[in-house]
Amino acid sequence: MSWNPFSRHSVPKKTVVSRSAERELEKEVKKAERLEETSRKLYKDTKRWLESNQGVIASEHKITQNLLASQLCQTEPQLCTQVTEWDRSLDKQQLCMKELNATVQKTVLEPMKKFNSIFPSIQTAVKKREQSLQEYNKCQAKLEKHQGRERTGQNVVKLDAVLNKSRKSVLSARDDFETQNSNLMEDLPKLIEGRVDYFQPSLEALIKAQVGYNSEVYRMNTELSDQLSSPSNGTQEERAIKIQQGLANIKALSITLDE
Repeated sequence: MSWNPFSRHSVPKKTVVSRSAERELEKEVKKAERLEETSRKLYKDTKRWLESNQGVIASEHKITQNLLASQLCQTEPQLCTQVTEWDRSLDKQQLCMKELNATVQKTVLEPMKKFNSIFPSIQTAVKKREQSLQEYNKCQAKLEKHQGRERTGQNVVKLDAVLNKSRKSVLSARDDFETQNSNLMEDLPKLIEGRVDYFQPSLEALIKAQVGYNSEVYRMNTELSDQLSSPSNGTQEERAIKIQQGLANIKALSITLDE
């Protein structure tokens, strides 16, 4: 993914730009490169999370559907009623999950996708700046070469013409480079500084969406628990004891092995 030109080669020994200026830009480019990596990872992780959310409900639905199709539910009306209520509750939870995912898609994934779309433009700008620097160095080297040539009566006029042309090329290359360089030095820090302000609304929307979803699911499960519970089953601790007793009785059967 690396598009930082400074990571691929060193700056020529003789260059029209100071080493300190190059290092300053290099720092900003590396920050942008790390920001791109983080942003794309955040987008992918959020997308996987939404897919996992759908999988959780689907897995729980599979449990209820298998139970309802089992002979146990078909021969035990009370158990069948309880599993049916559980299955209906999951249908409602699935609707809430779809609403949560739709909210996250709109408030997190779409803004992050738009944010990530700016990095190719930055890559192009960095490469163009690098090309313009190479051209600037090339033109400057040519000018210095011509300036070092011996001036004689026979070549003065021709050399002056060449020098004038070289100076114009240097000025044009310098202007092009300075424009691209100044744009990057101005815009890259703004991009880095603005990343939090851009993402903060998405984070707030994400947290609120999760609070809303989990609160609603908690309410549904509380209602379901109240429906499935009966006075004859006792408290939660008493039900736990009954389960342990039932398991102990099963293990005590001669057809089972106690591991």
